[in-house]
Amino acid sequence: MCRVSSWARCGLALLMLFAFVPEAAATCGSANCFLVTGTQEGIPSKGKFVLDLSFRYVPQDRRLSGREHVDEVITPAIDFEAETIEPDHHREVQTLNELMQVDLSWGVASRLSIVGALPILNRRYHEHFDDVGTPEEAFSNDAGTTGLGDLRVGVRGALLVRPRHQLIGSLGVELPTGPYRLRDDEGQIGEPTLMPGSGSYDVALGVLYTQLVGERGWNLFGSGTWKRNGTNPLDYQLGLEQVYAFGAERPVGSAFSWSVQVNGRKTGRDDYRGESVPSTGATLVNLSPGFKVRTEDRDLTFYLYAQVPVFQDVNEAQLAPRYGMLLGLSKIF
Repeated sequence: MCRVSSWARCGLALLMLFAFVPEAAATCGSANCFLVTGTQEGIPSKGKFVLDLSFRYVPQDRRLSGREHVDEVITPAIDFEAETIEPDHHREVQTLNELMQVDLSWGVASRLSIVGALPILNRRYHEHFDDVGTPEEAFSNDAGTTGLGDLRVGVRGALLVRPRHQLIGSLGVELPTGPYRLRDDEGQIGEPTLMPGSGSYDVALGVLYTQLVGERGWNLFGSGTWKRNGTNPLDYQLGLEQVYAFGAERPVGSAFSWSVQVNGRKTGRDDYRGESVPSTGATLVNLSPGFKVRTEDRDLTFYLYAQVPVFQDVNEAQLAPRYGMLLGLSKIF
């Protein structure tokens, strides 16, 4: 166990260990990209709580093959009963992603906090054509799911603190609290990428660097998050996810600030029973402007961000996000 006095060294060692894990996988249903909001990533003062409630909306209806737009996106299905991958099974139309999440931080020491995040509503509305190329081909809009997501718990600490810059590290474990065996309209276990939960135990590491520049209070920041997904009881594995963000924030008066950032998310292929799953894995880059409004005592913050795709590259053919919206409230107790 790491003592509090040496937690920074332990955190850095863990960060180095997981940063070089080989890349694995992810999927079309994971469309909620990470944003640095400034309300969820910091460390509250000792004894303080920060409660954050956010809502994300991401429509996926851009049909891509690699970086090119195409007329149709045909993807495989996983037959868990037969334990096989069925290639070219259905034609994707759209997926609408809605996520409501609660984040909680508790300052247990001046530079250390315990954190938790729980998607209390993970909803996906999905449309596709089943059994493509067969007499049974039919339109379906019942493959979407709704439910509680996977709970993430962990610690966040200040690895370096100076008057004008700081380095924050985090280590978390994601628990399989969300359903991952929901049935579709045909009575089969649905697509893993559409499930509210993953069914696996996962480990996530993150680092955030911020620096004040100039006399007018510019705040520059950069962050990286790495998530190693385990294999669930269905022998399906979502792979390593890498998320990066770089940006700047500028206060205007005492209550308002605006920011712009670039967010990148890279995922590899999913794995089912030792076999790579086609049409999984992508590189997505967004330009994300936004703003925050605080009350006079700075205990309550409202924020709103938009995500505009600037680069999208998918493996084989997939649906990609058209845009994203994030809004939320943060309260210090």
